[in-house]
Amino acid sequence: MEAATLIWLFVVLKVPVVAALLLIWWAVRDPGPATGGQDADDDDGGTRRLDVPHPRRPWPRRRGPHGGAQPPAPPRTRKPARARPIRTSR
Repeated sequence: MEAATLIWLFVVLKVPVVAALLLIWWAVRDPGPATGGQDADDDDGGTRRLDVPHPRRPWPRRRGPHGGAQPPAPPRTRKPARARPIRTSR
């Protein structure tokens, strides 16, 4: 192998790998204390729940030995399909 090929393989092709590692490091680093009009102690990171009561939905009715019988099946809305007679040309 030539020296230029070795330099290409060992140095130049590692640049995108190093750039990707630096990008990942920059994306996950700690941003530090909050700046601006908001205190860092007031920020909950979005975990605070709103104090809005949600309506409770009723439980489904129990069936079996502790409840009523199972409701009947709904009525059919279409007639069952019937096979057409095969026409033969004479």
